Amino acid sequence: MPLTRLLLPTCCLIGLTACADLVPTKSTQKAVVNAPSSWKEASKGQHKKISSGWLEEFNSPEMSSLVNEALTNNPNLNASAARLRAAKQGTIGAQAALLPTVTAGAGGSRTRLGNGDNARVYTESYNIRLNASWEPDLWGRLRDLRDASYSGYYADAYEFRGARLSLAANTAKAWCNLITAENQLRLAENILASFNKNNAIVERNYKAGVPGTRALAVQLSRNNVAQAQRSLRSRTQQRDEAARQLEQLLGRYPSASLKGSLKLPKLTKNPPASLPSELLIRRPDLAAAQSRVYQSAMRADAAQKNLLPSIDLTGSLRSSNANIENVFNPHFLAASAAASLTQNIYRGGALKAEAQAALERNKASIYDFSDRAIRAFREVEDALAADRSLAEQEKFLLVEVRQAQLAVKSAEMDYSEGLDNSGILEILESQRRANNSRAQLLALKNRRLQNRIDLHLALGGDYTTPAPKS
Repeated sequence: MPLTRLLLPTCCLIGLTACADLVPTKSTQKAVVNAPSSWKEASKGQHKKISSGWLEEFNSPEMSSLVNEALTNNPNLNASAARLRAAKQGTIGAQAALLPTVTAGAGGSRTRLGNGDNARVYTESYNIRLNASWEPDLWGRLRDLRDASYSGYYADAYEFRGARLSLAANTAKAWCNLITAENQLRLAENILASFNKNNAIVERNYKAGVPGTRALAVQLSRNNVAQAQRSLRSRTQQRDEAARQLEQLLGRYPSASLKGSLKLPKLTKNPPASLPSELLIRRPDLAAAQSRVYQSAMRADAAQKNLLPSIDLTGSLRSSNANIENVFNPHFLAASAAASLTQNIYRGGALKAEAQAALERNKASIYDFSDRAIRAFREVEDALAADRSLAEQEKFLLVEVRQAQLAVKSAEMDYSEGLDNSGILEILESQRRANNSRAQLLALKNRRLQNRIDLHLALGGDYTTPAPKS
């Protein structure tokens, strides 16, 4: 009772002194981003709905199987999972700070005493001790630190979800790249075979003195063969690099032995005409940034409360005796209890500066969240605009490929019928254009797939699944 009477007025006096130096850490700023009710670029002539699962949109069992393999075996993702589990254990320490700390110990000693010719005398001593301490969380500082720790863990969990989504997207894109590289390699092989055949005809006609077959035709034909041989080597290297990249994501040895399909997934549907901007909330990077805002706010509050006094309660039980049996005798136990009140009076303004710094870090996290949100809006708008543009480009490129193939047939027909003495040059030129168009068509189809995957990555998933409720 006398201790309580002493502490209460002292607490009031020190508390009033500390409150005069409090830094206002409650931020009134808000991360405001004006989100459209639907994506602007998605409202231009696109009215179809698609399936909820973004992998299902591509209708490729091979792609889904490879993504699942990557999510299971990718070493980097598994390392991230281990770090996340470690971060979860770290929250236990923040919760434990709210609870009392209890320690126990025991000891013993034996001492030999001697004095000249006196007989040796031995003394023994044994002891046990039990100590407890606790800091009552009067102002909520420890609770703020606990909540900050939990918010940090939630941010780590969201970032892990982001790593999974990114790995799934990169695996799907790598699979499309491998298929494209396989098709480009097959096309390069066919082009080389065709050019070798044409070159044999041109050289035979030139040696035979066929009218209209000039040395220029031979030189251009040989040039085409050399170019096709170089292109074949390049396409082979690109195919192997694409295979190794995918194998690395899958956690396999990068031996370039993985073979791709010869058919790219087909995009048969367009993004829906109206995509709610609320879908963006589920993006893992934005959810993580939001948790970082909460974490910094809790740390700012805790730093403010560091300016207030703290109370420590301690207690102990001790027993010490020369006879080990008496150590455990309750009559020999000594008990003590103490309370201490601590208030920082002067530290050169360090605590106040730290509180102000924590507030500024909280403001920075709010601006970081706003920047991420604006960047996310741009990524979605870019992907939707590119989706429409690439679809239109593919239509024109298909016409270009058909016309180039027709030009090859017409040039070959004119040359075989002797209607054009310089027809071999037109054949070579039309073949070059047709081959380039086919290669560009393969690349464009792959770009459309890559962009559609980027759209799902920008949205944080499919087109319909809402963000989980907090």
